[in-house]
Amino acid sequence: MHANITTETGAPLMSARGITKQFAGIEVLRNVDLNLMRGEIHALLGENGAGKSTFAKILAGVYRPTRGTLMLNGSPVEVSSPIAAQKLGITLIHQEPISFPDLSVAENLVLGRTDGALLGRVPWAQMTRDANALMDLLGVRIDVTKPMRGLSIADQQMVEIARALASDSRLIIMDEPTAPLTPKEVETLFKIARRLRDEGRTIVFISHRLEEVRALCDRVTIFRDGDKVETVATDALTDADIIRLMIGRSLKEYLHKTGSTIGEVALKVENLTLPGFFADVSFEVRKGEIVGLGGLVGAGRTDVARAIFGVAPAASGRVAVNGKEVTISEPSDAIALGLAFVPEDRATAGIFRTLSVEQNITAAIPKRIAPNGVIRRALEKALASDSVKKLRIRLASLRQPIGELSGGNQQKAILARWLLTDPSVLILDEPTRGIDIGVKAEFYDMIGELAASGRAILLISSELPELLALCDRVLVMSEGRLTANLSRTEATQESVMHAAVPKTARQTVGVAA
Repeated sequence: MHANITTETGAPLMSARGITKQFAGIEVLRNVDLNLMRGEIHALLGENGAGKSTFAKILAGVYRPTRGTLMLNGSPVEVSSPIAAQKLGITLIHQEPISFPDLSVAENLVLGRTDGALLGRVPWAQMTRDANALMDLLGVRIDVTKPMRGLSIADQQMVEIARALASDSRLIIMDEPTAPLTPKEVETLFKIARRLRDEGRTIVFISHRLEEVRALCDRVTIFRDGDKVETVATDALTDADIIRLMIGRSLKEYLHKTGSTIGEVALKVENLTLPGFFADVSFEVRKGEIVGLGGLVGAGRTDVARAIFGVAPAASGRVAVNGKEVTISEPSDAIALGLAFVPEDRATAGIFRTLSVEQNITAAIPKRIAPNGVIRRALEKALASDSVKKLRIRLASLRQPIGELSGGNQQKAILARWLLTDPSVLILDEPTRGIDIGVKAEFYDMIGELAASGRAILLISSELPELLALCDRVLVMSEGRLTANLSRTEATQESVMHAAVPKTARQTVGVAA
C-alpha cells in the first residue's frame, strides 16, 4: 500500500463538484463531490447501477454531466468527448479493450496522434522504435509488428496502457481490467499500475473483487444508488464494512446458506478420466445438496464439468443420474436427463450476444416453444417475462439484445434459461465471477432456494468464502485429481488450500504433506 495517500494532502489532480447525471429524466448520479489525488490508485466500488461507471465515463468524456463541474489542476474543464479527455491527459481503459484488430500494435499506438506534418508519409521505422520503447517501459514482451487480433486480452490491455503513456496521460481509468485475466496476468497489471502511481500518475480502478482493491488501492470511494456514500483509506475499512456500505446490509446477511433437506443421490461419477486433463475422479451429489468444487486455476474443475455435461466427454468412467447409469455423448443427452450447465465463460459460451433477452432465455427449450417447427411467439414472450420477474432481471425490453445487459443480468438470464428445462442436477461454473456484490447476494439466495427445492447443485468457484459459506461439502482438485472431500465442518480456508496446492509446491514452500 502506498502509505503517502491515506488522506487528501496537497492539491488534487482532478476534482468533481456536484456532478449529477440524468438519463430520460432519471438521476443516476446525484451531487457527487470527489477529489482524485496525484500519485494514488483510487478504487470506485458499488453495485451495478450504483453510479461508479457512469461517474468514470463522465471523467473520460463518454458522458457529459447534467449538472456539476470538473476541475483539472484547480481549473474548470469541459470534458466534452473522449478525444477532449485524451488531450487533457485522461484515458479510459475498458474491460474489453477497444482497438483496430487488423492493424498492428504499433499502428494502434499512434492512432489519433499523427499531425499530418509528413504529408501522409508514415515513418514506419520510427513508429516501430517508439512502440518498442513503450513496451520496454512497461516491461512486457509484445511484438509490435503483429496485428492486434492475435493478442490475448491481457496483452491488449498492455497496449491500451502504452497508448495512455504515449499520450502522457496523468489520469488513467481502468474499468474492470482484471475480469478476463489469469492470476499471473493480474499481478503483471498490478506491478505496472503501482509503477505508474509511483511516477505521480493517478489511477482510477473499478472492480468487484475486494481482495484486488485491498491489495492495490490506496483509497476507495463507494457508490450506492447514485450517491457517493464514502471516500476513505482502503485499510481503514474491513470487507464487511465495504459490503455494508455498498449494499446497505451486513456481511452475515449477504453470505449465508439456506437450509435444505438432503435426499438420495442425484448425480454420481466414478473414475472419470480424460487423459491430459483429469484422472480417476469420483464423487456424488445428492438432492438438496450443494457440493462445492474448489482448486487452483488449471486444476481440472471445469474440464470435469464439461465432461459430465457432454461438451468434451470423458474417455473412461461412469456417470449415473438418479440411480441409473447413463451415456452422455453431447449436451442434448445431458439436458434430456435433467442436467443443466451454467458455463464459466459467459461471453463466449453462455450467451448469444446479438439475440434478444427472450430468445436467450428460451434457447434451451426449442421443442417447447416450437413443437411443430414454428415458434409460438406468445409462449416465448410469456416464459421469458415470467423468468425476468422471478429472477429480477433488469432490462429495458425483452427484445433488447442480451449483450447490452450488465454482466450480472446476463448471468441471471443464463440461469433462467436452464431453469426452464426443470433440471434435477445443476452445474454452476463460477456463477458469480465478474458480477457485483449486490447481485452476488441475489445469486446466493437463488442457489439456496434451488437446493431447498430438491435440486442437486455442483458449484465450481475460485472464491473460498463462497464455497465455505454455501456448500454442504467441498471437493478439491489439484493437477487433475480429486485430493479432498471435506464436510462442512472440515472445510476451512487452510484445509481447502492445503488440498489444492500441488505436492511439489507444498514441498517447495515447506507445507506438510
